Amino acid sequence: MTTTGFEGQGTGLTQHSSGNPDRPYDEVNLSTTAFWSTTMDDREESFAVLRRERPITWQPPFEDQLMPVDDDYGYWAITTHRHLAEVTKRPQDFLSGPGIVMDNLPTEFLEAAQSIIAMDPPRHTKLRRLMSAAFTPKQMRRIEDQIKANATKVVDNLIEKAHASEDGWVDFVEECGALLPMHNFNDMMGVPDGVRQKTSHEMSVMMSWGDDEITGSTKEEKFAAIFNALTFMHELSKETVVERRSNPTGDLFTSLAQAEVDGEMLTDHEIGSFFVLLTVAGNDTTRQSLAHGVRALTTNPEQRAWLLEDLEGRMQTSVEELVRWATPIMTFRRTAAHDTELDGVQISAGDKLVMFYSSANRDEDAIDHAHELDLSRNPNPHISFGGGGIHHCLGNQLARFQIKALFIELLTRCPDIVAGEPELSPGNFFHVVKRMACKIA
Repeated sequence: MTTTGFEGQGTGLTQHSSGNPDRPYDEVNLSTTAFWSTTMDDREESFAVLRRERPITWQPPFEDQLMPVDDDYGYWAITTHRHLAEVTKRPQDFLSGPGIVMDNLPTEFLEAAQSIIAMDPPRHTKLRRLMSAAFTPKQMRRIEDQIKANATKVVDNLIEKAHASEDGWVDFVEECGALLPMHNFNDMMGVPDGVRQKTSHEMSVMMSWGDDEITGSTKEEKFAAIFNALTFMHELSKETVVERRSNPTGDLFTSLAQAEVDGEMLTDHEIGSFFVLLTVAGNDTTRQSLAHGVRALTTNPEQRAWLLEDLEGRMQTSVEELVRWATPIMTFRRTAAHDTELDGVQISAGDKLVMFYSSANRDEDAIDHAHELDLSRNPNPHISFGGGGIHHCLGNQLARFQIKALFIELLTRCPDIVAGEPELSPGNFFHVVKRMACKIA
C-alpha cells in the first residue's frame, strides 16, 4: 500500500468550497453554537419540524469553525431516517474523503485521525479489507471474557468510590463509564503499560475539541491540542508496531502489523491513523451509551423494572435501544461528487451534506413511538452504527459486547443506581457526557 502520511484522497474536490452563495437558508438554523449547546431534547424540537415539513434544507456554515474559509456557503441538512440511509448507500455520489465532520479541518488532520471513515473506494475498499482481516468475530470472542472481567473491575471501583464519598454521590463517567472502554481498548490493542492513561487523555482531546475546558479557548490552543494528541498517538502506534513485528503477541496491534490481503500490508501511517480512529470511536460509542443509558433508566423506572425481571434474557434488545437513545455520534458529513439529486432536491458538485443521526433516530416514520424509551423494541432500525453501506461501523460488535457486559454487572450489583442530570460537552459531532453524578442506593 503506497500512501504517505498526509496526502489527499484524490477526489478532485476540496473540503472547503460548498454551495451556492445565492441559495436561501432555511429559517430553522441548525448551525449556531447556541443550538449545539442545548440538550438533545431541545434540538429535537427543531428536527421534528424539519422532518415533518422540510426534510432536506439548506443551512449556513457552522458557527465558530476551527478553520473558517471564504468559499464555504453552507450544507444540506439530512434529517430523516430514509434520506440518511440513502445517502450512506450512495458512496459514488456522496463522498467521505473531503471530510466527515461539520467543522473545516486541515487535510493533514483528516488523514491522520479519521482513517477509513474519511476515505472512498477504491482506497477505502482495500484498507477496510485489510483492517477487517484483523478485526474479526474471532477477535471479539477472544476478548469477551476480558470484557466481562473489566466490567467487574469498574463496577468494583464505582462501588468503592461511592461508599467512600461523604454523600454517596460519585461521577459515573470518571469512575465507571469512561474506564470500561479504556481498559478494553487498551487490552485489545495491546497498548503498553505506562501510557494507557495518557492514551485515554488524548482520546478525550480528540472527542471534545469544542470544549474549552479540554482543549483551551482559542483556536490556536485547540489546534495545538489536536496536533499534539495526533502526534502522540501516531508515535505510540509506530513504536508498538515495530515491537510487534519483532515480537508478535495476540493483540490487535500484532494483527494489524501482520494483516495481508492479496500481498498488501498496512503501512505504519495507516495503522497509526486506524489506531486513532479506534481509540476515539472504540471508546466513544460505549462511553456515551453507558452514561446516557444509566440516565435513561433513572428517568424511565418502568423500563428498568421490566429489564430487571430478566436481565440476561432482555439485555440484548435493551442494548440496541440504549444505543439508539444515546446516539453517541450525532452527525456525519458527505460531499457531492457531481451534480445529482436526493428525493427531487438538486445537489451540486462540491455541496456538503450533513446527516443528523440524532434526528433520524427519533424519526416516527421509521421507528414507532420513537420518542419513548422501549427496551423491548424489536426489530430496532436505529442507525447509531451507520445507515448501512460501506462505512457501517467496523467495531459495532465490540461496542455491543461492552454495553451488555457493563449493564449486566452494574444492574446485578447496583439495581437501584440513579443518575443526576448529565453535564454535556458542547459540540456537533460526539454526544459527550463530560460528567454525571450517580448514587448507589
